[in-house]
Parts: sequence; structure tokens; C-alpha cells
Amino acid sequence: MTNHDLGRTLRWEGRTVSWDRLGAGPALVFLHGTPWSSALWRPYAEALAARFTVHLWDMPGYGTSSKADDHRVDLETQGALFAHLLDVWDLDKPHVIAHDFGGAVALRTRLLHGHRYASLCLIDVVALRPWGSPFFRLVQQHSDVFEQLPPAVHRGAVEAYIRGASHRGLRDDELEMLVRPWTDARGQAAFYRQIAQADEKYTEEIEPLYGAIDEPTHIIWGTEDTWIPVDRAHRLAASIPHATPTLIPGAGHLIQLDAPAQLSAELIRWREAVR
Repeated sequence: MTNHDLGRTLRWEGRTVSWDRLGAGPALVFLHGTPWSSALWRPYAEALAARFTVHLWDMPGYGTSSKADDHRVDLETQGALFAHLLDVWDLDKPHVIAHDFGGAVALRTRLLHGHRYASLCLIDVVALRPWGSPFFRLVQQHSDVFEQLPPAVHRGAVEAYIRGASHRGLRDDELEMLVRPWTDARGQAAFYRQIAQADEKYTEEIEPLYGAIDEPTHIIWGTEDTWIPVDRAHRLAASIPHATPTLIPGAGHLIQLDAPAQLSAELIRWREAVR
């Protein structure tokens, strides 16, 4: 997988947000999760740019967006920023595709900030408690210690953590693309900061509101996701009226890399169905 740069930036509450726009057609926005960036969505964005105007962005604290020590990167902050981006981009009811905690960001923006979507596709998302691994809880208790790990030890920990998100295993270039943003001093601090600020209260706040979602909603899940087990797909589908679930066999949490052909086909099928 090749590296990529987002070609545009904007400022929001002291943060620099990297973003880009591709293609032409109805608006479509991708949201990444943690500890990922828009790089994970880039091949899919380029494929769908033949049919849609696709928006990609790196959340503050991730990818090529700013990683200042004093800036919050929690789900509340990212949801408020996404609402702002939709206003700046002048997007009225875009299609939205979200992965991991990008799902919680999209849901918070929909339910707490008054934005609506043409459709919503939720892929192995953070949306229902409980979430967060034992590693998350360990870092939350000792984030200041983890931020001081020797670089080689830190890189080893990040690599092991990220490898656990894939069921089929990652190629060296894929692993490097995912690990690289976290390997310098600023990236190391940002990696543990975003884990320390993860809090189930941000999904607890919106879970009772899922029944109000009336947009076409599709849920895609890898059957071998060990980060967010597949039972969440069924629970989430039952919580959102008329939501349709699709399970992809043999895919882990990094479904974009574990099952690219199957995911691409499902996204195209869903997008054509709701276009």
C-alpha cells in the first residue's frame, strides 16, 4: 500500500485538520478510527470517486493532522469538529462511511449536533458498551509512563497492538503505513494520549438515542474481529430502525486490509442501493 498526503488543511480551535476532496457526484465522507488515519480509506475513496464527491480527513491527533499536547482528541471533540467540517464543506445530507470510533463520531454528530445523512454505513464501529481492550485500560492507568518508553520499545508495542487488529496478517508495507504516524516523539505522546482520553461515557450518552436514526443504515462487520466482537453488529442492528447487517467471513477489525475485495463490493452495492 502506498503512502498518501492530504492536499488541504483548515484550522479549528487551534488545531490543523488535514483533508482532501476527490471526484464528482453526491457527497460521501469517510471517517477513520483509532489508531488509524484516512490512509486506510484512501484506496476506497479513489475507487468511489468515479461516482461520488469523496471527502477524506484526518482527525486531530491522527495521521497528518496536528497532535498538540494540550488539545483534546476525545469523541466529544471529534464529533463537534465533524459537525463543523460538514458546515464548512457545505454538505447537506452526505453519505457517510465510518469505521471503528469514527462510527461514534458520526453518530454523535448526527444525534447531538443536528446533522443528517443521506445514508450511514457503520463498519466494525465503536457504538455500544463495553469497548476498549485490556491494553486500553492499562494505558489509561499509566499513560505518563507509556509516553516515556524508549522509542524501540514503543514501536514494538505499537506494532504488536496493530497486528492484533488483522485476522489474515499484515504485509510489511501495510504495517509500516499504520505504525509510522506514531513513531516520532510527538506521535508517541499522541498515541497514548488518544487511548487515555477514550471513555465509554461518550457512547453511553448516545446509545439511548439510536432509535431516532431514520436514515438508511447499513452495518458491516468482520466475523473475526477480536477488538469489537461481531455480536455488536447484531446488537447495533437491533438498536437502529431498519438497519441492515452484513457479515464478512474471515475479516478482523482491519477489514479494509483483511477483505478488500469483499468490502469494496459491499460498499459499491450499498452505495448504489441508496444513491
